[in-house]
Amino acid sequence: MPEPGTTALVILLPTAEPALAAARRVDPALVRPGLPAHVTALYPFLPDTSLTEEVVAAVRSLAAGFSPPEVELTELVTAPGFVALAAPSLQPIADAACARWPGIPPYGGRFGPRPAAHLTVAMGGSADTLDRVARDVRPLLPITGRAAALQLVAQTDRGWEPRLEAPFSG
Repeated sequence: MPEPGTTALVILLPTAEPALAAARRVDPALVRPGLPAHVTALYPFLPDTSLTEEVVAAVRSLAAGFSPPEVELTELVTAPGFVALAAPSLQPIADAACARWPGIPPYGGRFGPRPAAHLTVAMGGSADTLDRVARDVRPLLPITGRAAALQLVAQTDRGWEPRLEAPFSG
């Protein structure tokens, strides 16, 4: 679990909640608590204590530069300890966030400078357990919807809490 004060820029995808529900039915511990279905644009972001008016304005400006994107999740991605849904239509937003804050490597640089936009369905668990998740999620595809906003969230002692919702309005 991230330290309190950690923040992230995420794109909520409520229409993808059934995929997370399928993973929770297999094993609730596989789904990160506290955030609904989402694609991460930039994590970790700035510390919660660094969220100035200028940062808030920059997040709003970034979001305002994009029309609300149509999202179609069709590809299940699996790797050891991981099941996700590829979200290529949201890659431009993630790329723009990384370009706007170049000193903040996405995921601390663990996956390179341009990790693929994705919705994490399950993390951890055995290969057999994750195979069950993949088997249960696959029939739900495609999942479609429209992303409405870029949300800035912060980890607190109570879990993830929203700090800002910046609508896509380009």
